Amino acid sequence: MSDAQAEVEKLGSSSSSEDSGSQRAEIFDRPTGWRRYYYHPITQVSMLGFVCFMCPGMFNALTGLGGGGQVNSKDSANSNAGVYATFAFFGFFSGSVNNVIGARRTLMFGTWGYSLYIASFLAVNIHPGAGAFVVAVGPILGVCAAFLWTAQGSMMMSYPTEAQKGMFISIFWAIFNLGGVVGSAVAFGTNFHNTANGVGNGTYVGFLILTLIGIFIPLFMANPDKMIRTDGTRVNLVRHPSWKTEFLSLFVALKTDPWILLLFPMFFASNYFYTWQFNDYNGAIFNIRTRGLNNFMYWTSQIFGSVFIGYFVLDLKRVRRRVRALYGWVIVFFMVFVVHVWAYFYQKTYTRAQEAAKGAYKIDFLDKNYAAHVWLMIFYGFLDSMWQTYAYWLMGAMSNDPAKLAVFTGFYKSLQSAGAAGVWSADGASAPYMNIFLSTWCLTVAGMIFAAPMVYLRVTDHTEIEDEALMQMAGVERIEAPVVATEEST
Repeated sequence: MSDAQAEVEKLGSSSSSEDSGSQRAEIFDRPTGWRRYYYHPITQVSMLGFVCFMCPGMFNALTGLGGGGQVNSKDSANSNAGVYATFAFFGFFSGSVNNVIGARRTLMFGTWGYSLYIASFLAVNIHPGAGAFVVAVGPILGVCAAFLWTAQGSMMMSYPTEAQKGMFISIFWAIFNLGGVVGSAVAFGTNFHNTANGVGNGTYVGFLILTLIGIFIPLFMANPDKMIRTDGTRVNLVRHPSWKTEFLSLFVALKTDPWILLLFPMFFASNYFYTWQFNDYNGAIFNIRTRGLNNFMYWTSQIFGSVFIGYFVLDLKRVRRRVRALYGWVIVFFMVFVVHVWAYFYQKTYTRAQEAAKGAYKIDFLDKNYAAHVWLMIFYGFLDSMWQTYAYWLMGAMSNDPAKLAVFTGFYKSLQSAGAAGVWSADGASAPYMNIFLSTWCLTVAGMIFAAPMVYLRVTDHTEIEDEALMQMAGVERIEAPVVATEEST
């Protein structure tokens, strides 16, 4: 047996050898005065939400316009394929990087790629022959995004108590998606009288300024290791002494919690559906100002969808956590079929060749048939926010260990991006719209079916001590699950 295998065996089994009766968390006094509000977990998660409001939020607003707001969507599709390809690769290891350099530094490193991405579209608007720049920037953004989202997941899922995780995810998701709402409103307003079917320079300049603001917000955030939860337990972050130990944590996480494998199909599908929604529906059959309005409705509905499932379903205090997990699965599975059956009847009416033809009719928001079409975008927004919130909540239900959650988030973003890279490549290669749509429908159904055994057999009413395995690595003491941090904590 190799040294690495021996260490994995040791780490994977050590949690079961201790006397759980002696394991208690130390309770700390929360800060007073203005520090009480600054170091409050909700304040910090809200600031985290505004980082993603400014950076990924503007990316989403631009992507949601279809083709990044350009007439020719191929450069955007190929750039997004590059984004998600590098995102997938670096996302698998980004949890290890996060645990070595710290979540705040990882977050700061991840923001700047979004400004470069927006700037590349501005460059294409000014110099139409610069499409290669957009494609080249995609992989750079993918590296940055991997680190940003891993840091985000680690902080968002470790700051709340067990009873607050759905609420915290909802708060973050609402603020984050306000970025898409604001960006879409800017695009709609600045292009209201635009007849060119592509956005103007002013839209890109506005997005660029907002992403630049987002780069500086992490400088004002608190270090996660200074955070104390509302029940008095400290959010202690492990600093592992070597990269070797950190990379071993990937295998420890899989060995100690193999149930995470059943969530991998769900992770893979979680960004796959964006390509059809944005490029092959919104970008294909609507004119530019209507695409902006659709985008606004889509991201607004995300806020309500996340709050509904996170706060009113997954954090429902009158019901045990295992039951809430099953409620969440049923609701998301039902929404998958509602939106895809509905969308199928629209997709049958047009093809890529028909929409690419010169002079092809594009729906405007003043047209009589617009209302039914925009409601589909609204319901897709509901589905997306419920899917993502539920996935994060399931990971948070498996552990309270920030190091382990960083690894889980890395898995999540890596597989999510692998799926997105594949479908954006297919779209860039002009695959038929119907093929992309049907593959999206099949993957979302498969993701929920594979997740069902994990939801039923793995989610418990309370997180157990054995779920905090990574805290023991390299001789660092684990953060013990507190008696007070139960489902009744407030």
